[in-house]
Amino acid sequence: MGAASSAGESDAARLRELALLFLRLGATAFGGPAAHMALMKREVVDQRKWLTPAQLLDLIAATNLIPGPSSTELAIHIGQERAGQRGAVVAGACFILPATLVTLAVAWLYVEYGHLPRAEAALYGMKPVIVAIVAHALFSLARVAVKSAGLVAIGLAAVLACALGVPELAVLGGAAAIAAASRTTPGKAGAPAVVAGLPALVATAAPSVTTGGIFLVFLKIGSVLFGSGYVLVAFLRADLVEARGWLTEAQLLDAVAAGQITPGPVFTTATFIGYLLDGLPGASAATVGIFLPAFVFVAASGWLLPRLRRSKTFGAALDGINVASIALMLVVTFDLARACLIDPFAIALALGAFAALVRTKVNPMWPVAGGAAGGVVLRALGWV
Repeated sequence: MGAASSAGESDAARLRELALLFLRLGATAFGGPAAHMALMKREVVDQRKWLTPAQLLDLIAATNLIPGPSSTELAIHIGQERAGQRGAVVAGACFILPATLVTLAVAWLYVEYGHLPRAEAALYGMKPVIVAIVAHALFSLARVAVKSAGLVAIGLAAVLACALGVPELAVLGGAAAIAAASRTTPGKAGAPAVVAGLPALVATAAPSVTTGGIFLVFLKIGSVLFGSGYVLVAFLRADLVEARGWLTEAQLLDAVAAGQITPGPVFTTATFIGYLLDGLPGASAATVGIFLPAFVFVAASGWLLPRLRRSKTFGAALDGINVASIALMLVVTFDLARACLIDPFAIALALGAFAALVRTKVNPMWPVAGGAAGGVVLRALGWV
């Protein structure tokens, strides 16, 4: 009786820890999936020691093998590792909820007043700090993932392939196959099984907007989309602007901007669009539709990782995927740096944040907040 009670209290404590952590990350994590993963690494590996760097890399590799929002799927995986299926639901839902509420508020302001809140100055200061956070996380993860000269070569090839525009899944699959082949006899190379996506459950072009139609469109997108937020934009344009005419090009661009100025998963762009189309019911349908597949895929693929690691061939393939995942994050970081490190002030913010992260154990939330405040001050002074 006492042992059972103690175990129950332990489970409750773990769920509470997960809820508090991912509610905070969902409310403060700006910068897209690479930045979110860097923040999660800081929290669950460096500070809380819930996972080792190698375990986190395996989970990142797993998220890259399935469709959907990668940082949300990583949150779900972490919750599952920490507290089972209930932990997966708590971590994922708590990461999504704050971003959804913030995006919903922005959507309401947009509908009521016809424009997005002004946030350019804060974003100017935050983005260089986000680059520093991701760069710091990439450095520490790379030290764990790159175990041999062969993996160095695979990583460099993956960076080149990404830079040349090769699709993300092809890069990951190629890295897995090459790494696996290096551990097998010629002609018997293996490759990891990629979890199949849900069927495309979207109906043909509808003459008018319905809540059910919104849910099916976003369920399809969440079920088949690999890649970054830029890929999401392509799907949204094809389904909602071209095929159905539910959105204008200008509305789509505003929805994408809303996803950039709000914290948490970029996929909460769906919440903004759903509200534009059908108010609160549409926002709810779009949000549930685009995120639901992530929970299903993580639950379906969670059993796969330990089996992959027990096989030498598949373990080698997973090592290749880990290195390729870092390559993908590196290319995203380079693109973000090129876009936001546009003047000496931005470069100074990035270098200062990187130095703070290297020399101290400061929570990344504070450099991000400092960057936002710095951007506002610099813009007010007319220096940027």
